Amino acid sequence: MKTFEELDCWKKAAALRRKVSTLTKTFPVEEKFRLMDQLLRASRSVTANLAEGFGRFHYQEYIQYCRQSRGSLYEIIDHLIVACEEKYITENELNEMRQEVHHCLAILNGFINYLMKAKSNNQVQEPEIWYNLIEQTQQITNNEQRITNNG
Repeated sequence: MKTFEELDCWKKAAALRRKVSTLTKTFPVEEKFRLMDQLLRASRSVTANLAEGFGRFHYQEYIQYCRQSRGSLYEIIDHLIVACEEKYITENELNEMRQEVHHCLAILNGFINYLMKAKSNNQVQEPEIWYNLIEQTQQITNNEQRITNNG
């Protein structure tokens, strides 16, 4: 796996983030910096934490970022309940979004379990992206040396 964008849990969370964004555009203007902002931030936090965790080289750190994503998913549910209570969304919309969030949670919980097993089995698999960066750095160094030697 070369990037976090290949993770099923990130893909599903990104789709949820887009749905939340579309849904909040129907909220009243006075909620722009209140409920709307909180919902958008929580939905963005899910994918952002998955991305940041991917950049970590220790399983425990990655697991912690995934857990923060999970917390943000539950926060989304709470904000959606408030939106329904305030009549900004219907019960139907709440239930549809709740199903989306629960689907994200199921995939994310499976990924967390995978990471925990990999950690306990002491599997060490560094991301391929790390090796690509090393290769690029070596190429730049080699090019700089050629320029210095020729100049």
